[in-house]
Amino acid sequence: MKKTHIIILVSIAALIVTLIVFSAGDFSTYESISSAQKKQGKYVHLIAKLDKTMPVEYDAVNNPNYLSFYAVDSLGGKTKVIFHNSKPTDLEKSERIVMKGSMKGDHFECKDILLKCPSKYKDDKKELEKTVTDQQNSTN
Repeated sequence: MKKTHIIILVSIAALIVTLIVFSAGDFSTYESISSAQKKQGKYVHLIAKLDKTMPVEYDAVNNPNYLSFYAVDSLGGKTKVIFHNSKPTDLEKSERIVMKGSMKGDHFECKDILLKCPSKYKDDKKELEKTVTDQQNSTN
């Protein structure tokens, strides 16, 4: 092999290793609240619901980049969530909340929030079924 071929192969290998190292930090797993508490400081994804029995703290005038609320996962784990950004629209209406961040002591420090809101088509489907049933009853 020529020296140029060897240099090109080594460069490609170094590039692949560099890409793997830098992308490894982006991988995270879906965790329960209790397992995330055991992994303090590790970047994880939590799937939970808003705990509507606890207050949502957000003041758009005095501190628009601070939101705190409590979340409950499907296993019953509960934690305070702190999000340093504006409050997502329809937080209270969401069915599920996917939060990306890490546990810091007794709370979850959230970097990003994704909301799973109720489908607008569920109500449309029920209305359609009711209309079809009413039409069938009126023809009989």
